[in-house]
Amino acid sequence: MEAEGRKPFPFITAHTGCMETLDNTLDAVRMGIELGADIVEDDVRVTKDGIAILAHDDIWTTAAGRSISISETNFTELKNVEVAVDYAGKQGSMTFSTLEEMLRLIKPTGTIANLDLKVDEAVDAAAELVHSLGMLEQVFLSGCERERALLAQRRQPQLRKLLNADIRLFRTLPYEFAVEQTCREALEASCFGINIYHEVVTPWFMERARASGLPVYVWTVNETQLMEHYADLGVASITARNVQALADLKQARANEA
Repeated sequence: MEAEGRKPFPFITAHTGCMETLDNTLDAVRMGIELGADIVEDDVRVTKDGIAILAHDDIWTTAAGRSISISETNFTELKNVEVAVDYAGKQGSMTFSTLEEMLRLIKPTGTIANLDLKVDEAVDAAAELVHSLGMLEQVFLSGCERERALLAQRRQPQLRKLLNADIRLFRTLPYEFAVEQTCREALEASCFGINIYHEVVTPWFMERARASGLPVYVWTVNETQLMEHYADLGVASITARNVQALADLKQARANEA
């Protein structure tokens, strides 16, 4: 049992590149799984010929110094290209991993995949893989602000998705209005919850989201004190690069119960 008055511990979401692994690599996925993350997050883009790969940005510099665009390059050309990366303060290189490789890696583990879509084309590309691998219950989409969430609902209604809260609303509207609009947009697009930058979340936000039946997933929290704060607020998930600290906190609370 949980300690009296204490909420269930949030899902642990491993941010891509957790524990100083390289972002959007299979090594990062393995690290999240090894540390017991409930959810592993990766960014998804699509090549010119429609192959979903793990990448945050579209434009990269190859190890040979040439500029290359994922969206304008066929996968057969891209798959063996080494791109320059800054890893742990050192210059290095990597090749791109595919979304299929990532999904096949996590499928037998039961870990959930959070696919942070960076382009609209990734909706169908991801859905095709999820269906072919039989992973509807093991995958959800994020990276979906209002328009992309509505697009995903029209094209792939079977895929679960979070609404990515539009932080611009919180900069331009009174806070209460921004919260209400965020909840409304999530419901309009049939999202199962809200994905939001942690500093925006307050007890009032949690109250309104809860009243709308929308779990709150916060990103990206790496300090233990903040992890404790958001766990106490009752968020559904905390995304962290420092997965070990979050796992340690979960264990400490279990020991107290």
